Amino acid sequence: MAESPEYVPPQVWVWNKPSGGRFESINRPVAGATHDKALPVGRHPLQLYSLATPNGQKVTIMLEELLALGHAGAEYDAWLIRIGEGDQFSSGFVEVNPNSKIPALMDRSGPEPVRVFESGSILMYLAEKFSAFLPATQPERAECMSWLFWQMGSAPYLGGGFGHFYAYAPVKIEYAIDRYAMEVKRQLDVLDRHLAENEFLSGADYTIADMAVFPWYGGLVKGWQYGAAEFLSVQDYAHIQRWADSILARPAVVRGRMVNRISGDPAMQLHERHDASDFDTRTQDKLAAE
Repeated sequence: MAESPEYVPPQVWVWNKPSGGRFESINRPVAGATHDKALPVGRHPLQLYSLATPNGQKVTIMLEELLALGHAGAEYDAWLIRIGEGDQFSSGFVEVNPNSKIPALMDRSGPEPVRVFESGSILMYLAEKFSAFLPATQPERAECMSWLFWQMGSAPYLGGGFGHFYAYAPVKIEYAIDRYAMEVKRQLDVLDRHLAENEFLSGADYTIADMAVFPWYGGLVKGWQYGAAEFLSVQDYAHIQRWADSILARPAVVRGRMVNRISGDPAMQLHERHDASDFDTRTQDKLAAE
């Protein structure tokens, strides 16, 4: 590895220089709103404010799966939050999620609005609200919860660690890429070994654990995460590939991945979703043709 000047941390860290990298314009060391702007509210009880990142996809997949099961109460408005432009720092968004991260959900179905933030929390909230995709009995319920929280603890190594240093950092740092690539490979091996003996993460049934893990690790092995499929030899993880293919075959997953998407094939981009018919009439290819 090439030698570089040793960095000596100061006695007290002070943020006084640009970080560089793709997300420099929105990174800052404090919380709170940067500007006043109310969030829009649509006609459905469930109001989602999101973007089709892996964390955002978890929730739109869940909502589309609930609708596919016939839960009419899962109808929702999905409003686009452009995190690259700082929408998550509006006063309205901070009221829903003080951590200024997508996705954020407001449930207005009851006498008092309920805010829910953090993708795993939203999945659990919806699963309990509709009694779906969360096993009711043990040991399947514990297995589901274990894999859900495995994703919460593991994905930051994939996204903020490997993804940042491999794809987004202003310079390539061999040590950082090697460190996080090693950990991501270990995580893939954990998943592959488990899926060699189980159809889905909790066993025989598809649950919120699969919805949480799929956009991150399914996306990685199918090649749309960080352009790193060849680098990480994802073809070696045959059981994850089988599992990811089975989930991708679900129509609700296809729809969920389209919602709040702003890149890629225009036919697969539904910037905002306010009705089920929007998938047929409001994708970006159709809007461009009007």
